[in-house]
Amino acid sequence: MLQDPVVLLVSVGLISLACQYLAYKLKLPAILPLLISGIVLGPMLGVLHPDELFGDLLFPIVSLSVAIILFEGALTLRMQDIAGHGAMVRNLCTVGVVITWLVVAPVAHYALGVSWQVACLFGAIVTVTGPTVVIPMLRTIRPSTRVANILRWEGIVIDPIGALLAVLVYEFVVADQNALSHTLQAFGLTIAVGCVIGAGLGYLIGVALRNQWIPHYLQNTAVLTLMLGGFAGSNMIAHESGLLTVTIMGIGLANMKNVDVDGILEFKETLSVLLISALFILLAARINFSEILSVGWGSIVVLFAIIFVARPLSVFASALRTGISFNERLLLSWIAPRGIVAAAVSALFALRLEEKGDAQAAILVPMVFLVIIATVVLQSLTSVSVAKFLKLRAPSPHGILIFGASKFSRALAKELIERDISVRLCDTNWESISEARMENIPTYYGNPISEHAERMLDLSAIGQVLVLSPYRQLNPLVTYHFEYTLGKGKVLALTSGEQEGRASHKVSEDYARKLSLFNGTATYGRLVGLVNRGAKIKATKLSEAFSEENYRETYGSRATPLFAVDTQGRVQFYTLDKPIKPKADWTIVSLIEDAPPAPAQPNILNS
Repeated sequence: MLQDPVVLLVSVGLISLACQYLAYKLKLPAILPLLISGIVLGPMLGVLHPDELFGDLLFPIVSLSVAIILFEGALTLRMQDIAGHGAMVRNLCTVGVVITWLVVAPVAHYALGVSWQVACLFGAIVTVTGPTVVIPMLRTIRPSTRVANILRWEGIVIDPIGALLAVLVYEFVVADQNALSHTLQAFGLTIAVGCVIGAGLGYLIGVALRNQWIPHYLQNTAVLTLMLGGFAGSNMIAHESGLLTVTIMGIGLANMKNVDVDGILEFKETLSVLLISALFILLAARINFSEILSVGWGSIVVLFAIIFVARPLSVFASALRTGISFNERLLLSWIAPRGIVAAAVSALFALRLEEKGDAQAAILVPMVFLVIIATVVLQSLTSVSVAKFLKLRAPSPHGILIFGASKFSRALAKELIERDISVRLCDTNWESISEARMENIPTYYGNPISEHAERMLDLSAIGQVLVLSPYRQLNPLVTYHFEYTLGKGKVLALTSGEQEGRASHKVSEDYARKLSLFNGTATYGRLVGLVNRGAKIKATKLSEAFSEENYRETYGSRATPLFAVDTQGRVQFYTLDKPIKPKADWTIVSLIEDAPPAPAQPNILNS
């Protein structure tokens, strides 16, 4: 039963899902449990044999999967993100690659006892880092914005460059004569084909999307199919130029004006998670650890050279005259995990060299996987501490963006700021923004979902958005935009007061469920009206003697509870669908109306 191909494929899917969930709960890169699962299923238990399961289709599937992963990563590369550190990324992907290769190749030759050809090919393969491991690691580490952007750009751009270097070395190794001229010719052809097809096809797809030539329901399928067609076509013309093609296609699409790639990106992200999970398990199942054991201490020497010599040298050389601080260079030197492209390329070239009779090529795959495991484990477990020590770790994103800078919003913002909560008010009304600035509240003047906001509105510390504006047409757009950016449940909005009105005036049920902030009567007009009539935001600390019941008895309907602060200082906003049960030592913050004047007592003397 276990050897049934359907059962094996489904089992790989279920195990990959379990690994992803475990990594999410433990806040570790998913590659760790995925690799462990593949090693257990393959070399240890002998249950999973990818070569028997897929046969000749294994490496075409790997190649196409890597193309999809790189294309999805390239779609996230916006030129404005690289502003200010483009030189560093350029140097890491050129000078840094060459330095890493020149350091690793001779070490591998002497430490592993392999030929210069295999050593040079191994050095070229391990020059890549990769978004599949860098981006999940960045979410956990939360380095400074500049370091995060450099690592993200490097991880995506360096993959096709490292793969291209590996192709050139391979062409040099297998060339029977005129090796140098053959290699230079292959290099020029690969660059030309990758750039021309990538830029041309990316532009055509962008024009088709902009002009809506492709029906909406076919867009994801069409873009995926055309991208894979470009990948395969490039490889037919120039060996292994497809990776460069899909990278240039993705970057071009991501930066074309008036081309919406959000839906495509979401689809590709989902597909990439599935492919990455399956690939790591399948490739790890092919590892032959006896090859590594036969090398002995030489593998430790190679690892030391990669982590502690090659990477720091490449970073510090690339950072010359770039303005990157010393601490930033140290952190960049420490974070360079290898990922799926290194694994896939090593497996691909090892197979081809073995077919040509090179017995030493068998060591490529296990050594590359050893590098992947060592860099991911070591750096994922220590990078948070290193970032803290270097004072380059961004604070946890507990800040709040408030859309709408009315008098009520400003009062709420000041109350949150007093509790050390990072707050930023955003509005398109200049008078409201001016008032907020006069009260020393951080602001952004403009539409928070505009292209200008994407460049200028720093959301690194923002974990929640409150929609408190009167702009009924803009509010839903802001709500859905930030819910997509930050995640479900991270955007809270005021009720519009229209749910019980005429059917033609009602909002959609999906959007209505998001209008749950404070309570069912807390509309924008009511809150602003209460503040204008003198209502104040007040904080009351509960105790054993003064419970929540006592609080409600004291204030009754005069209080509109806004949020509660627990004993750990965490803020929880009141909503219709998530009741809060404050306890002793919690603080309730409410908008309190003035008490009505006491009724006049009759004057007995005049009666």
